[in-house]
Amino acid sequence: MAKIEPFEKFALRYEAWFSRHRFAYESELQAVRELLPKGGEGVEIGVGSGRFAAPLGVRLGVEPSHKMLELAKEKGVEVVGGVAEALPLPPSRFDFALMVATLCFLDDVETAFREAWKVLKPGGCLVIGFIDRESPLGRLYQQRKGEDVFYGEATFHSVEEVVSRLRKSGFENFHFTQTIFHNLPEITAVEPVEEGHGKGSFVVVRARKPR
Repeated sequence: MAKIEPFEKFALRYEAWFSRHRFAYESELQAVRELLPKGGEGVEIGVGSGRFAAPLGVRLGVEPSHKMLELAKEKGVEVVGGVAEALPLPPSRFDFALMVATLCFLDDVETAFREAWKVLKPGGCLVIGFIDRESPLGRLYQQRKGEDVFYGEATFHSVEEVVSRLRKSGFENFHFTQTIFHNLPEITAVEPVEEGHGKGSFVVVRARKPR
């Protein structure tokens, strides 16, 4: 069952996070932008309120939360209801699929990756942005799970776990960016975006479906 209850109850609180942590959000947005294909047709899986799809020019999203879906539509994103583990999308349709802050709320990561594989064209890319469980922010979120309405039921993942599951699903040719090198209250400007992983708390991985 999709973990949508917090997003249904606290949609406005979710939106307020992006305003309160504007520089962290802009840093994450840039880290995703650097690995997102510049052209082609894409979809964001777990589009949420459209905070990434809209500025990145991703015009279609899939989202299980009705409240989030409506917020994304207000930002100009076309959204269909559905979950990552059973995408209501045609096979071999998209040049890229995007997931940002979605992995930790999935019921079955491997099934979601297989579904993403199914809807991608040969040579298409899956781009995933997530908080690395082994990073300072990842460890802090885990310690405070009981205090956060959104992350209370979240399951965080390490980079190694994500890559392993992507490989198992058939993806290859991995590229990484990373950002968020300080605690959120200390971020007073947009953070740099670096290649690789292991230092930044927010990691983006791009993986390709073979042609």
